[in-house]
Amino acid sequence: MYLVKCKRIKKVGEIMATWLAILLIVLALIIGLIGGFFLARKYMMDYFKKNPPINEEMLRMMMMQMGQKPSHKKINQMMTMMNKNMDSKMKKGK
Repeated sequence: MYLVKCKRIKKVGEIMATWLAILLIVLALIIGLIGGFFLARKYMMDYFKKNPPINEEMLRMMMMQMGQKPSHKKINQMMTMMNKNMDSKMKKGK
């Protein structure tokens, strides 16, 4: 009878160890996903700040397609406005 109790205790310990291992794996996965998301987000924000998706030449072509005559002043105004908008979104995100 004593041996039966020992085996039962051992099995309960094994089950507890298995659940603990599963819990730790799931926790590590969740922490890794959250950390990866924020690192990727920061990387993309820095990338778009250094390499904006729209440059002056693309803006000039868009204005010509819309039937507007693109002057240097208009293009600079629009680029400044877009940069301010991007900066405000980045500050709001932080």
